[in-house]
Amino acid sequence: MKICIIAEGSYPYITGGVSSWIHSMIREMPENEFIIYAIGAQSKQQGKFKYVLPGNVIEIKEVFLDAYLDEEGAWGRHFRLAEKQITALRSLLGGESEVKWEDIFDLFRSSRFTSAAEFLSSKDYFDVVEELCRSKYSLVPFTEMFWTVRSMIMPLILTIRHDVPEADVYHSVSTGYAGVVGALAKHIHGKPLILTEHGIYSREREEEIIKADWVRGYFKDLWIEYFYTLSGCVYHAADQITTLFSRNKEIQVELGCEADKIRIIPNGVNLPDVSTIPSRPVDGKVKIGAVVRIVPIKDIKTMLQCFAIVKREVPQAELMIMGPIEEDDEYYVECLQMVESLELQDVIFTGEVQVMDYLWQMDILLLTSISEGQPLAVLEGMACSKPFVTTNVGSCKELLYGLNDGIGPAGIVAPVMHYEVLAQSIIKLCKEETLREEMGHNALKRVSRHYKYEDFINSYKKLYASLGGVEAWPESALN
Repeated sequence: MKICIIAEGSYPYITGGVSSWIHSMIREMPENEFIIYAIGAQSKQQGKFKYVLPGNVIEIKEVFLDAYLDEEGAWGRHFRLAEKQITALRSLLGGESEVKWEDIFDLFRSSRFTSAAEFLSSKDYFDVVEELCRSKYSLVPFTEMFWTVRSMIMPLILTIRHDVPEADVYHSVSTGYAGVVGALAKHIHGKPLILTEHGIYSREREEEIIKADWVRGYFKDLWIEYFYTLSGCVYHAADQITTLFSRNKEIQVELGCEADKIRIIPNGVNLPDVSTIPSRPVDGKVKIGAVVRIVPIKDIKTMLQCFAIVKREVPQAELMIMGPIEEDDEYYVECLQMVESLELQDVIFTGEVQVMDYLWQMDILLLTSISEGQPLAVLEGMACSKPFVTTNVGSCKELLYGLNDGIGPAGIVAPVMHYEVLAQSIIKLCKEETLREEMGHNALKRVSRHYKYEDFINSYKKLYASLGGVEAWPESALN
């Protein structure tokens, strides 16, 4: 079977999280061939893969959202669009009615114009934006509206105009542009489509836009509405939607997804061979670890503020932040400046490392994200019998406290961005070694019972087989 995985902003350019999830899936299914449709933010990423692609990856198609910077088009052409195409475009831009994506696909892939820029320089596009400005944004300067909407949909048009490789099954691993490409693939090739949401993409974009300086206040709603519209495209088109935990499913239903399509498949991790793990050295330190990319959504600044409080109460504490630093250079520099301004000692940014070589050294693990799905970093730490302090994002509360499973807490959950509560939780664990050990034991027990790696892989093998027209493998073969 040939499976096309469509990923935005992750595999194979970025390590950890969703990328690790994809890499594991491909590696564990050598009987299938995989195509990677990789959507990156910047063309400078081309060919710069962080993973050695498994042998069963037969093709990788790279598409970059900044390609619009190279596009130019002559102004003022009139393509005389059909009324259904004008209606679809109005719906996409105005968000007031359901978008007929089949008409959008046919419009944006039309051979009547040679580039996205040519269409967005046309009289047809101008007229639709002018009407939108009059009806919904009469107090907004038209010039600002025109160029804002143009920059908003240019990457979408470019993405839709790309060819999609043929496959037996398409699997988008987020909504957004990856979801639209999945819906397009189904429209063109008529093959089944799976959507997997780790975090809720549209909610994450909303949080980013609310905080963003590059979006003027009166355009924030327009951008937010646009990303929810993109999510609706794949919610409607997907044959099967998988998510990682029950709260995600509730949110998807709230956003208009049919509940009957959604199936919960949790992540899974392999349990380490405890006989190979060296003993934690007795050095008098309390080691706090964070396995995380250095990007704003992981809220490293709250982590540092939190550790500043911990350090005053527990001077022997050490914070080791393990993860790539190059994804957002500006943010990484800001974090280093914060370490300096807080006069923090014993903060180590390791860069990208083999995490399992470090986890055994840690006493406590920490996650301060403002948004997550079901973090693999938390599951991996729990599998190493480590207690966690996390923010209340994604499935963290479910992972640490369980769902009435009779297993005690595996850590402490605190409010997002509340560095004082996070700090006090860490201080409590720093000072109570017996509590740390008890929570670490609960962590391993919960992962062993509910988050088995083989269960996760087998669930997707069966799902691919059922949708791809392949007879399901017997249970004995899957195991």
